[in-house]
Amino acid sequence: MPDEKSLNYFLCACELWVCFIRAAVISVSNLAGELFEVKMMPFVPRLVIGAPHGRSGKTTVAVGLLASLISEKGLTVQPFKKGPDFIDPGWLSRVAGRECRNLDSFLMDRENILASFLTYTAGADLGIVEGAMGLYDGVDLQGSGSTAEIAKIIRAPVVLVVDCTRMTRSVAAVVMGFLHFDPDLKIAGVILNKVARPRHEEMLRAALQTYCGVPVLGAIPKGEKLCIPDRHLGLVPVAENAELVRKIREIGQAASKYLDLDALLKAAADAPALEEKGLFFANPLPVGKVKIGIFKDRAFTFYYPENLEALEACGAEIVAIDSLRDPFLPAVDALYLGGGFPEIFAAELEANAGLRSAVRKAVEDGLPVYAECGGLMYLARELKWQNKTYRMAGALPFDVLLADRPQGHGYEIIEAAGENPFVPVGATIKAHEFHHSRVINLDRSRVRFAFRVLRGWGIDGLNDGLVYKNVLAAYAHIHALATPDWARWLVAKAAGDRSTHSRVITFRGLL
Repeated sequence: MPDEKSLNYFLCACELWVCFIRAAVISVSNLAGELFEVKMMPFVPRLVIGAPHGRSGKTTVAVGLLASLISEKGLTVQPFKKGPDFIDPGWLSRVAGRECRNLDSFLMDRENILASFLTYTAGADLGIVEGAMGLYDGVDLQGSGSTAEIAKIIRAPVVLVVDCTRMTRSVAAVVMGFLHFDPDLKIAGVILNKVARPRHEEMLRAALQTYCGVPVLGAIPKGEKLCIPDRHLGLVPVAENAELVRKIREIGQAASKYLDLDALLKAAADAPALEEKGLFFANPLPVGKVKIGIFKDRAFTFYYPENLEALEACGAEIVAIDSLRDPFLPAVDALYLGGGFPEIFAAELEANAGLRSAVRKAVEDGLPVYAECGGLMYLARELKWQNKTYRMAGALPFDVLLADRPQGHGYEIIEAAGENPFVPVGATIKAHEFHHSRVINLDRSRVRFAFRVLRGWGIDGLNDGLVYKNVLAAYAHIHALATPDWARWLVAKAAGDRSTHSRVITFRGLL
């Protein structure tokens, strides 16, 4: 019989081997191409920030929690955002110093969500997921695509942010409903938001302790200093104004004062181990060495980092272009024009006549251009907003009008029904849209539609994706993890047409 000391050495060695095996890198290959490597970790502390409804303060809490954990605790935090979104992730990325990633169970399957979470939390101390809308709100009665569904996929405890405006004892009824609505979901605690005064906080805490037994992990007083400014599409993007960075500091200082950071970290540490095996998501093989230009400035900020990474994996060099200041188009093989707020910067875009002319000339010469939402607006002849008209690139035969209400909002499913420069006919794509603009004065004799809309609105309720020469301009936003072939399609087109279009195009005249 081995002695006790030898047995302890043996058991320690076994534990080390188990940890080593769990942390081993899964490296797999398939016909789709080289795969991202996902390091399997036995434990990832994590939280999901949810709420009973939208505009409860989830983003403010998430931004404040990130800022305070980084500044007060010295932690590295990986942010995530539930659902399709560009604006909230911009704030979370700025605070964390790491690219925020989106997790969406309508666009992505369970394996991709888990692989993304495990991949991007590598090297971080914990992951924080900001939810969207109400915790259980999804695309159907079963809550498909909800924040709760994401929390269950990654097995994360939920912290419920409750807007306590004009509410006292009723907070217990609200929280009680959320606690028992789905027994498979763990709600670790509550953060009280918009608390009026100390007496108000006492009443709220007493009600929750008496009827729910759920811990209160923070209580934030109401006040404008703890709110992020917003407008017609949601929050103001953090990249638009350097003054917004000061808002991050204010929110972080408030979070350090009003949130129980130690209790929140303990809740995150109570998450169970994620021991999923064999997870991966495809990274396409290189197609060719090309240069793809993107508008990357205050007006155009809507790019998923996974999309740019997928293009680079396919062999593309990303060339950043400032649509507000650069007077010419650099030597590129294609353009990828993402979304943003061109209406806010319409006067500056109009003033940059050189770039507008260069883009129009490049389109006429056949340069491949893939444009989403704001990019579509830039390619129009004119942009009309608040009784003013601004000249855009004039590359496509239509104008755009900004309305007071959303013209398309939510998930979109489109089918490639017509010939176009990028997407094979018959391909079905899950995407999303959120736009107040609509296409008007369209000359249908000069363009055709690429997509039939199966869900959503697109350009006219039936179609999306205008095709003109080598341009495809749509309201649909595509995520590379939902459409893994997208980057290959774009790079392949750029590589095929590069010999004709890789040159500098400069126009300086006023139009």
